[in-house]
This record gives sequence, structure tokens and C-alpha cells, in this order.
Amino acid sequence: MDTPPFSELGLPEALLAAVEALGFERPSPIQAMAIPPALEGGDLVGLSQTGSGKTAAFTLPLLAKVDTRLDETQAIVLCPTRELAHQVCEEVHRLGAQMKGLRALPVYGGAPMDRQLRALRAGAHVVVGTPGRVLDHLRRGSLNPATIRTVVLDEADRMLDMGFREDMETLLADMPPDRQTLFFSATMNRQVRALIDRFGREPRTIQIEQHAKTVSTIDQCAFEVRERSKVEVVSRLLDIEPARLSIIFCNTKRSVDECTEALLARGYPVDRLHGDITQQMRERVLKRFRDGTIEVLVATDVAARGLDIDEIDLVINYDLPQDPEDYVHRIGRTGRAGRSGRAVTFAFGRDLHRLESIERYTRHPIRRERVPSQEQVEGRLADRLFESLKERLVAGAFPSFELQLDRLLEQGFTPTDVVSALFAMLREEGGREFSEIQEDREPTREDRRKRDAPDARTREPREKAPRRERSGAPHDNGEMVPLFCSLGKRSGVRVGDLIGMFYNEAGLPQGAIGHVKLFDKHSRIDVAAEYADSLIEMAGRMNLRGKRFVLDHDRGPGNRH
Repeated sequence: MDTPPFSELGLPEALLAAVEALGFERPSPIQAMAIPPALEGGDLVGLSQTGSGKTAAFTLPLLAKVDTRLDETQAIVLCPTRELAHQVCEEVHRLGAQMKGLRALPVYGGAPMDRQLRALRAGAHVVVGTPGRVLDHLRRGSLNPATIRTVVLDEADRMLDMGFREDMETLLADMPPDRQTLFFSATMNRQVRALIDRFGREPRTIQIEQHAKTVSTIDQCAFEVRERSKVEVVSRLLDIEPARLSIIFCNTKRSVDECTEALLARGYPVDRLHGDITQQMRERVLKRFRDGTIEVLVATDVAARGLDIDEIDLVINYDLPQDPEDYVHRIGRTGRAGRSGRAVTFAFGRDLHRLESIERYTRHPIRRERVPSQEQVEGRLADRLFESLKERLVAGAFPSFELQLDRLLEQGFTPTDVVSALFAMLREEGGREFSEIQEDREPTREDRRKRDAPDARTREPREKAPRRERSGAPHDNGEMVPLFCSLGKRSGVRVGDLIGMFYNEAGLPQGAIGHVKLFDKHSRIDVAAEYADSLIEMAGRMNLRGKRFVLDHDRGPGNRH
């Protein structure tokens, strides 16, 4: 389904600027259909699968109505789980990054109540939370329903299935009668319909139909790959299994450009397609791709629409698509006209949960595999070189080479010496320099699950471990150094937030982070000495829920204790 650009949906400039900065070219179907009527202020029912881009479909119109000059809560988003509430709140921060003074707060059980109370008193504009904790704040009086303009029920069917019906009904009954209500659900069952009939005001229903599923002739697998390792893994895949034509799909124009430049620098015949490419250039690139002059095409979903080429052997999802239907369209570029094809997907961290939602949508398993090692790639290259040489030898004699060989033998070199040297020269000429990546040293999540699974036949009672201070996993007793971080309690961060960010964003090995001490305006983090400098360097490119911060060696008085 072709959708209009975000600029035609009626969004204010601040939100369009944020969308542009994030690199999104066009809205997904649910976004294109839901945003315009939601901006008009009417109630809405959006029926769409998880992962279809529905978060932005309600977040963008919700933010369009928020007045950041007012220190009061103006929108509530209800989610079934704390994980989803945290994720939605992060999306609110990302899409509202250009709105000066915007404050969004996640509220759920298990999180410190005092921090939530302070943020609500300060006037959090958007509250994202689970029904039980939001209702708790209503009863305490810390959340004033009179100022609410928009209420969103995200995954309404799941909340009802989890037993939140009474809480949801109580919350909706307490909201102002003239508020806007946006119901989003994967299914329209009897409970969801009853809730909409009772609390909706003639809502408009928008439904995204599921279309084609995946093709059985396509071999689908996934690798657990960090962002900074993607180019190296792509290179290994292209080396180990040469395809006549390959497409690499990215979510944004920026990713397309960065991936293309990196592969060109490594010597691969590659070109790009995205929304900034002119029609004339697009036709030229596609002609070169069809002719095989370029063997690898890096593209966004929008740019690849209408691509009708049967000889594509490999599709790589460099970025996991937001919409499961986009996944189906992407991998459908291979396995055409009775040919077999392969689809490889990169995922890491939270993307692994979205990958599972794609499996549910397609009703087809996506096999998890380990990233090919350098040794595997080198072995495959050597095998291909051997086969190529063998074919050449079978094809016929080489009189000019025989003369050169005789000269070498006369100088005392053995035939084995000559062949070995030729192999080495060919390898050096046709090979590339490998980069070591974190994935070479760490097991995948599936490996860890199998390793840690207890064996019922050999399981023995374990002694209760002594209680540890909040830190990373046990370290190997290497030297730890203290680092100063400018985020503290007043920034609204927790120890777990810092630990999670450094492990996930920086890819540190387990145990590299020791004790973390949180102060009012800063924090002190013990880090394995061998990783301290690289972590400080990487921190300049990180942010925690939209907050930039300073990380450096702790040189304060008494190490700031």
C-alpha cells in the first residue's frame, strides 16, 4: 500500500521535524489512515497487529494536542505491561524531541512511587502506564483527571485478557466526558466491542488487513547482531554465500547511505535507493542492478516498491522492519518464479521480541543462527579458490605458465612452494581485511538459554548465593576504575537504567560493570579498567531516554564520595 508522506497528514512542524530527524520517509498504513482523523479530535478504533507502527499512529496526534506551556497532565496512554509502557514512553520522547519542555512519565508497579509523585506534581504532560498504577495515582489525587484531553488504550485486547477490565472501566469513567479516546487493538472480540460501545463516542474504525504471508521456498533465518557489527556481518554473508543479486533493506535513508558507503569502501559492487534519489538516477541504478553490474542494492522499503526482478537470491533485513507486513514484502523479493531464496534478518535487544511478533504474524518460524566466524568465511573462500583452480586445470593446458614454472623449478623451488605462493597471492588479491566483532566472543541469546537450562537428570540443589550490591554480572576480579556520570537521581534515572544502557549500547561483556552509586546530581560507576576509555568515547554518542550526559574518569575530591 502506497502512503502519502508525513508532510501531507496535517502534523505540526515540530513533529514533522522529529520524524525527519529520525529518518522515516513515509508512514505505515495504520499511521497514514489513523493520524488525520485523530488530529480532527474524534474517537478512533485502530485494529492492527503488534509491530505495525501503531505507537506513532497514536503518539503523533496525541502530541499535536499537548500544550507544553501548561504544567499539567494532558494525555494518558494505558498499556498492558511495564515493558510496553517503558517502550511507548521512549517513543513519546523520540517523536516529541522538537517540542520544547515536553515531559513524559512512565508509571507502573514496581517503580519508585516517590519519583512518580514528584514528576506528576511538576506537571508531566503525558503519562504512560499500566492500568493498576495509573488508577492508584487517580485515587491518591496525584493525577488530576480534569486536565486530560486524550486517553489511549494500547493493546486493549491484551489488557482485557490480563484481567484489567474493571480498572480500565473505572479509569475511563473518571475521565472528562469531552476527552478524545483512541482504542488500539489487534483483535475485535466481544470484550473490546463492549468497552468501545460503553466509552467511545461514535468512534471511527480503521482496520489494516493482513495480506500475503511468507513463501515456503524462502529460507528464513536471523542473527543476533549489534548495530556497530552489522557491516562486518553483511560482508561475511556476501563472502560466504555469493548470490547473483542481493538486496539489503534499511529503515531510514541515513542507514542506507552509511551501509552503502561502508560496503563500497570494502570493495563490494553496491549502490543505493532511497527517497532522495531522483527518478533518472533510480532508473540508472536499477538497470545496473538487473544487468549484474552492481550485485548488491541497499534500499528503503519505499524506494524498493515496484521492484520486479526475479533473480534476487538473498534479502538482508539490515534493520528490522516496523511493520510485519513490510517483512513479508521485503523477503518476497526473493524466491520468485520457482527459484529458492534466502532471507536473513538482523535483530538485537528489544528487536528480538519484535521478531517473535513477526513469526506470529507470518505463522512461520525464523531460524536463529550464529554469526559466521572469520574461520568459516576464510575456509569457504579457500574452497571456492580451489574449485576455481581445479576447473581451470581441467579446461586445458597453459603453455606460457609452464615456461615460468620451469624457471622457478630451476631456481630450487618445489611445485608445492609455487602452488602455495600462488594460493596466497590470489587470496590476498581477492580477500579483504576482517574486523573482530563482539558477536565473535559472545554466545547468542539462544545459546545462553540452552546453556543455562537445568538438566532434570543432573540438577542438584544450589546453595543460596549471598546478596550482591547492584552491579553487572560477577567480574573476573580484574582491576576496576571509577567513572563519573552526570546523570543522577534528579535526572530520574535508576541504577538499572545505567547498567542496562552500558551493556546494551556499548556491548560490554558481562561483569565489566561493578558497583554503581547514585547521587543527587551525578553517579559513580566502577568499570573494568580495560573497557573504561572505550566506554567514555562511546558515551559521547549515547543518550538515556533522550538525555545526553557526560562520562569521564572520576577525578573529583575523594572520588566524589
